[in-house]
Amino acid sequence: MSTGATIFGCSGPVLTGQEAAFFRQADPWGFILFARNVEAPAQLSALCDALRGTVGREAPILVDQEGGRVQRLRPPHWRDWPPALEQAAQVGARGMYLRARIMAHELHAVGIDANCAPLADIAGADTHPFLRNRCYGTTPGTVISSARATAEGLLAGGVLPVLKHLPGHGRATVDSHLDLPRVTAPLDELRRTDFAAFRALADLPLGMTAHIVFDALDPDAPATQSAASMACIRDEIGFGGLVMTDDLSMRALRGTVAERAARSLAAGCDVILHCNGDLPEMEAVAGAAGQLSAGAATRAGWALAARRAPDAADIPALEAELAVLSGQAAHG
Repeated sequence: MSTGATIFGCSGPVLTGQEAAFFRQADPWGFILFARNVEAPAQLSALCDALRGTVGREAPILVDQEGGRVQRLRPPHWRDWPPALEQAAQVGARGMYLRARIMAHELHAVGIDANCAPLADIAGADTHPFLRNRCYGTTPGTVISSARATAEGLLAGGVLPVLKHLPGHGRATVDSHLDLPRVTAPLDELRRTDFAAFRALADLPLGMTAHIVFDALDPDAPATQSAASMACIRDEIGFGGLVMTDDLSMRALRGTVAERAARSLAAGCDVILHCNGDLPEMEAVAGAAGQLSAGAATRAGWALAARRAPDAADIPALEAELAVLSGQAAHG
C-alpha cells in the first residue's frame, strides 16, 4: 500500500493533537527532526514513537547530524563533532567510518534511523561558507572515499544514509536557503568532478537533490525541479535510490509550497521534503504531493529493506581509535 509522497517535520519537542491528526490522515512516508524537536534522550525517543504511532508503521525518521554547524543532537546529551572538512583531513576514510558509526549509535538509541549524510559535494575555493566546511574534501577521490566510509558507518549502526546534494552543490557561491545558486561550468568539467563523485556512490538507498541551476543541463530550473537534471541523476550518474527534494521551504525555490511540490514531482523527484513544521504549509504540500508513484514506492521499499539492526560494536574502543587518529589522547 502506497504512502504519501512526503517527509514532514513537526513544530516542537512533543507532538500536538493537530499534528497527530494531520499525520494520521496524510500518512507521510517519513519524518524529519530539527533542534526545535530535541531536548533529551527520553523525550526524543518518545517523540519518535509518537510520530510512528500516527502512521502505524516503522516510518523512517531523518535528521541532519553532519557535525560542525549542522548537528541537531548536541551536548550535554550527545557528542559534539567538528566540521567534516576538518575531521576528514585529519582522520581519513577509516576515521570517517568511526565518526559515522559512533553517530549512528547515538541516533539509533533514540529511534532515529536515517541521517542526511554523506555529502558528496566537492569543496572549492569559491564554495559558499554555508556549505564549504560541511564537505569531505576538495577532490573527487577524497570525497568519494570519506563519503563511502560515512555511509558504511551509518549502515553498520542501523541508520540509513541520505546522499546529498544531487547532482552536486559544491560550486554554489550563494546560500540556497536564501537565494538560487547558478553553476556555469561546462558539462565535460562537471562529469569529471561533481558528477563523478556521485556516480561512485550511486548505489546508496536514499538521495537528496540540490536547489541549484546547472546551465549545462537546464538554465531555466533548479535541479530539484528540472526534468533534465533529474534525468542526469538517474541516467548519467546512475542513482537508483529514492530521491527526496531538499527542503521545499528554502528561498531558492519560487511559488507556493504546493506549486513547488508539484513541480518537483513532475521533474522526477520521488518524495517531497518539508521541514519547518508549519501545519497549513504541510496540508498544502500533502494535497499537492499525493501518494508515492509506483516507481517511487518500489524505490522506497528497497531503501527501507537496507535498514538493519546495528552490528556489534565496542563504542568506547571506536572512540579511542578515533581519538588516536585525530591526534588526541584517548579518554579513560
